[in-house]
Amino acid sequence: MPAQRRADARRNHARILAVAEAEVAEHGADASLEQIARTAGVGSATVRRHFPTRRALLEAVAHTRIEALCARAHALADAEDARAALLEWLGEVVAYCASVRGFAAAIAHDGAAPGSVYENSCTTAIETAGTPLLRRAARAGAVAPGVTLTDLITLIVGIALATEHHPDPAPEATRLFHLAVAGLSPGS
Repeated sequence: MPAQRRADARRNHARILAVAEAEVAEHGADASLEQIARTAGVGSATVRRHFPTRRALLEAVAHTRIEALCARAHALADAEDARAALLEWLGEVVAYCASVRGFAAAIAHDGAAPGSVYENSCTTAIETAGTPLLRRAARAGAVAPGVTLTDLITLIVGIALATEHHPDPAPEATRLFHLAVAGLSPGS
């Protein structure tokens, strides 16, 4: 009987996650947990047992995309042009955030201390993967001293959230990101 419950729990988890992906894609980070439970055919308590917080659910929904971004950062780590590699990767983060509702909220820095039980695993994974790209770009003189990956991700999250309701959010977010990179003054 315990093995059956574990199998049921695995099926419930998978079903909740599949429904949550669709709900977050449609409604963003504010997707209703109660609606997710109803659509998945489980109770709210079951959803909360698998995902005790909204953040935990968003992290689980974003997991595959986070892994892809981390793999891309690793692939760009030895690129000849450190600045171009960093900007290419950050551009991909912008594209994900702007095209997948709820993704920006999943990677937003929430102020939890590193190693804390409240630490955002998505943010940690992105920062761990992207920091070598930033360090290389900084050593090449392509990034101002003191800029952190947390700064850059915060900028991207802000852009994604600001453009989320734009009729065509991805190109608008990309445009604003390029504006931020270029600066306000011509030739800067």
